[in-house]
Amino acid sequence: MMPRLAGLRPRWPFRRRQAVRQADGGARVGNQVPEERVAAMFDEIAPVYDRLNSLMTLGLDGRWRRAAVRASGVRSGGSAVDLACGTGKLSAALAARVGPFGRVLAIDLSRGMIDRARTAYPDLVQLEFDVANALDVPVPDGTFDAATIAFGLRNLSDFEAGFREMGRVVGEGGKVVCLELSQPRPGTWAAAYHSVFRWSAPLLGALFGHGRAYGYLPRSLDGFPDADELAATMRRAGLADVSFRRLAMGAVALHVGRVPPEAPPA
Repeated sequence: MMPRLAGLRPRWPFRRRQAVRQADGGARVGNQVPEERVAAMFDEIAPVYDRLNSLMTLGLDGRWRRAAVRASGVRSGGSAVDLACGTGKLSAALAARVGPFGRVLAIDLSRGMIDRARTAYPDLVQLEFDVANALDVPVPDGTFDAATIAFGLRNLSDFEAGFREMGRVVGEGGKVVCLELSQPRPGTWAAAYHSVFRWSAPLLGALFGHGRAYGYLPRSLDGFPDADELAATMRRAGLADVSFRRLAMGAVALHVGRVPPEAPPA
């Protein structure tokens, strides 16, 4: 088990702040739903989360996670932290990549999700699950080779702060990877995508007895930064060499940034 260390100060100038509703370009800079409500909602849907994800993504979510693992650059014996890990599928894929002599810490604000993840992957000695906040990871600076977040950034109260915290816990030259739903480029496909997602998510959720909770998911895309805006957010957070790939015809984006060396003291 990793030690919980209090009083650690990030190496980057960072103070957790209340997210405002919109940035200058009109995109939201954070989730407005209180963290405790988000955690309670994911506690509720944890038993059906994986099944509904596979249905809503037509089974492509596994392919996207594998792309995120490759983008992280972690190798055998390496280390990674997976934020907002949910039921732990990406965490387990990272653990398989680093092997038994590596280390993966997976955290989520939802105890229900963490309980499901622990049950699903009890034999991976290199993988630890913990209930913790992605904006306040309980480890020292530069602990990991990479940090990932998959379909969880939209739930954070401050997107830029999330990237700053990921950068804080990754060593110089390490990767920060974000796999997230995205806004397709304007056009016929974008209109169709939004229309289908808005009715299909609550409908599928209702079939499994969680229609109200799954109504939150399409609403969480309202005002969410598009791929270019999210890349700009990563750069503002201090990450370098930021790039992204559009997946699923732009409905998903895979962003990658690098933690730069510390600037020498003036």
